[in-house]
Amino acid sequence: MSTAGRGSPHVAVLAFPFSTHAAPLLAVIRRLATATPDTLYSFFSTADSIASIFSASNDLPNVRAYDVGDGVPEGYVRVGKPQEDIELFLRAAPANFRKGMEEAVAKTGRRVSCLVTDAFFWFCADMAAEMELPWVAFWTAGPASLSAHLYTEHLRQTLGVCRGIDGREDETLQFIPGMSKVRIRDLPEGVVFGNLDSLFSRMLCDMGRALPRAAAVFLNSFEELDPTITADLKSKLNNFLNVGPFNLIATPPRASDESRCMSWLDGQGRASVAYISFGSVTVPPREEIVELADALEASQVPFIWSLKDHSRENLPEGFLKRIETRGMMVAWAPQEEVLRHDAVGAFITHCGWNSLLESIGGGGVAMICRPFFGDQRLNGRMMEEVWGLGVGVEGGVFTKKAVMNCLQLLLSQERGEIVRDNMRALRRQAEKAVGPDGSSTRNFKLLLELLSIP
Repeated sequence: MSTAGRGSPHVAVLAFPFSTHAAPLLAVIRRLATATPDTLYSFFSTADSIASIFSASNDLPNVRAYDVGDGVPEGYVRVGKPQEDIELFLRAAPANFRKGMEEAVAKTGRRVSCLVTDAFFWFCADMAAEMELPWVAFWTAGPASLSAHLYTEHLRQTLGVCRGIDGREDETLQFIPGMSKVRIRDLPEGVVFGNLDSLFSRMLCDMGRALPRAAAVFLNSFEELDPTITADLKSKLNNFLNVGPFNLIATPPRASDESRCMSWLDGQGRASVAYISFGSVTVPPREEIVELADALEASQVPFIWSLKDHSRENLPEGFLKRIETRGMMVAWAPQEEVLRHDAVGAFITHCGWNSLLESIGGGGVAMICRPFFGDQRLNGRMMEEVWGLGVGVEGGVFTKKAVMNCLQLLLSQERGEIVRDNMRALRRQAEKAVGPDGSSTRNFKLLLELLSIP
């Protein structure tokens, strides 16, 4: 029997509470809720996740947060294995989400009409079918990585993974649409190399099988960035909807700047500053922090480095004193505003998807990519070889020489201006996509229609 009753729609939103998954999902839900005030959005995540992403004063009455269990049994003693908390959460998630939805229905008197979930939740294909509801999945990364997961079984069969890929890491994926410049080594772990039986590998493979059953899959990107991959995914999914970049749709409130990054940048020359940040999760190993610091000091390039306080103990002795007149070390920086400043000419980054989009939406900042895990290598390869937005670090790890070469290339040579021109051209396409008649605007309207069916 259907749980979707007549009357106003009630969308249940199931968030993945780890890494930076829940926050971008909430951002798009808030945008949807603003456009559809009669639709109720019940947002489910763990208590810690809810506390970290919901402000004290939620100004949208049709968005309500509900805590779900984290899956850790009472009295459980962690054994310290990788992804232990994620495994515990996922094991209990289907039952916990069902319980949460029953609570929301009881409190509001409105039956659930649609499931919007993180794409990781492959089990929602069956859950939605049992509840006779449409399932709409949100992919938090880019089109290329989504394609890799949809093609996982095809990749394994074509590459003969059972025979191993040693010595073939530089082979390109000519047989996958839009991936002709992508090498085997650029794929996320668990697709064709690494532990193919790990929790994440099995989860993403199951997701790739399940997503064609979704009523729609949407993501924070724009069609013009990856036209070939977009066309291919449209042929494989019921509704593949690029609805971003989010950072060009709504200007966020001005972030606090306690470290005075912006006033410091006002005193620097155009495209002369390097900005360094690896997101909220990634921390380079100690030896690479030392190499990066040595390169910044030797190059004499002015810089802002966003580095958590606990990681500063890995800096070379006396470094902070020696660079105090031309460098800023901060625990946090208003990244989007920094990247929009004319003084910033290079962004040293892990190439996470959100950082990449923020760079495109900035003032034309060339990227220097040192990827670490997940989709970062794939993003970096697309950034350098397909879109021409920057360079990768030679050898894939920070060395003093490799970083100095990248800085010189992008800040002191013609290559840097070419890259910044490419970045500005792509930004214009992104701005057009989110404009009144743009592709992302049309896709967002279609998403609204899908969620507005009671």
